[in-house]
Amino acid sequence: MRFDAPLQLKSGATLADYELVYETYGQLNAARSNAVLVCHALNASHHVAGTHAGVDRSEGWWDNLIGPGKPLDTDHFFVIGVNNLGSCFGSTGPTHPHPDPAKGGQAWGADFPVVTVEDWVDAQARLLDTLGITTLAAVLGGSLGGMQALSWTLRHPARVGECIAVATAPNLSAQNIAFNEVARRAIITDPDFHGGHYRAHGVLPKRGLRVARMIGHITYLSDDSMEEKFGRQMRAAELGYSTQDIEFQIESYLRYQGDKFSEYFDANTYLLITRALDYFDPALAFGGDLSAAFAAARGKRFLVISFTTDWRFAPARSREIVKALVDNRIDVSYAEIAAPHGHDAFLLEDPRYHGVLRATFERIAAELAG
Repeated sequence: MRFDAPLQLKSGATLADYELVYETYGQLNAARSNAVLVCHALNASHHVAGTHAGVDRSEGWWDNLIGPGKPLDTDHFFVIGVNNLGSCFGSTGPTHPHPDPAKGGQAWGADFPVVTVEDWVDAQARLLDTLGITTLAAVLGGSLGGMQALSWTLRHPARVGECIAVATAPNLSAQNIAFNEVARRAIITDPDFHGGHYRAHGVLPKRGLRVARMIGHITYLSDDSMEEKFGRQMRAAELGYSTQDIEFQIESYLRYQGDKFSEYFDANTYLLITRALDYFDPALAFGGDLSAAFAAARGKRFLVISFTTDWRFAPARSREIVKALVDNRIDVSYAEIAAPHGHDAFLLEDPRYHGVLRATFERIAAELAG
């Protein structure tokens, strides 16, 4: 969908016009009351469920959760997935042509303005306006998507019935910001980066992207899951006594993940999205008082879910959100799932986790049915 009205960004910059790519699943009811917005995390997209036809048969990143008869049942709900601004999966971003004619049709590259979680939410709201959806039955997201779900209740509280925030945090810890910075420096110091205008030079900073993905992937897994899957398994029967070749299976796995990621993800997009993660902090405008920030969400209903082995977005961070909601006497349910998979647990098909979500959406569906 194309938007010609300018979008004022939190940074002060303005996008004169832009496009958002989105997918929908299920049917919007006559009252237009059964819409659920699903917000994506760092390297995901609008393709949240189902399988695209074609050579790669791309499966939606939350396909185990969304669809007919699944916890978020598309026989009852109209589900919307939106690709965020600045991404590289269709919505306007650094890979698109720069609107300035003087740029000669070159890509935005590093000139694309910095975007925030709040900017994404405001753009999503415009999309809903065009679709004729005034109020969402729920907004759902995990990780960075969870931050967007929280932001919806603060920026557009009248438009949200329920917020479901999974494996997320009210802001990034210093450690998380540090991981993001190391990943960004890996990209920026790649000789093929060229100040972010690598496409004009006919190259891509794949080496930096590989390292960035390897760093990120380590933080998504728990120590236990990594140990169980790889341990100290060697790649060969005997040690190679090399400081540069692959010796351990975990090294091979990380290199594979890095190689695959560098083939489809854009480096400038990675920089933009990790910085949006860094900047999210709704309490900042209230002197660090998270309870004061969530006063705007009074009257909403929340479900907050965390996973015991998620050390990147630890349960303690979810409990900070819960406390701020309780301080405001806001209706909140909290589920802390004992799962061994680390941060990636929010993407996996755990029966207890999905049971909580199924029960929640069945309740919402029953309330809509009256």
